[in-house]
Amino acid sequence: MPPLPAKRAGRAGGNIVRGVLLLGRGRAAGIAEFANHPDALTASLAPLIAFPLVGSVMIGISGQPGLAGIAFLSRLCGVLALPVITQAYAKYFGREAGWLSTATALNWSFWILIPLLLAAAFIGALLVTAGIGEPRAEVIIILLLAAYMLWLHWFIIRIGLQLSGWLAAGLVFVSNAAIGVLTFGPDLVDLLLKK
Repeated sequence: MPPLPAKRAGRAGGNIVRGVLLLGRGRAAGIAEFANHPDALTASLAPLIAFPLVGSVMIGISGQPGLAGIAFLSRLCGVLALPVITQAYAKYFGREAGWLSTATALNWSFWILIPLLLAAAFIGALLVTAGIGEPRAEVIIILLLAAYMLWLHWFIIRIGLQLSGWLAAGLVFVSNAAIGVLTFGPDLVDLLLKK
């Protein structure tokens, strides 16, 4: 793999939107748009933490403060798991030099879902118009979005940490499994306890 772009060596970063769009199109140069500094990682985490916080406040206002606290903590753990696991993986494989910019890019790349959801709604409508049933069209769209997001996650890890495809796939699997357990585990436990 080529060496890391020079821009990643320090604090300087580029244009986050340009970086996300480049990475979203499979362009490795997009990783250079993300600063390799703790401040950049913190900035990328802020909006991902704000949404679960607002959701938890809404649950708390509805009269369920215990559930609100559990919901917020589980979502917070899910958000923080990706950078923590990425750092540990990078350290284990001797790729620590780029873990901050990689984790930052992973956090910001989540926002590509917004335009993708708009496009998915349009494509779903086209599929239904073409005669595919609505439930089947929804499944097709969800699978396509999931496949794309997994590919993007894999691509960012592979170029950001300069790992082989298999090692990057391992990190995608481990991190998504951990995030799933942390995010939805409390809900599943609550559901099982109510039965």
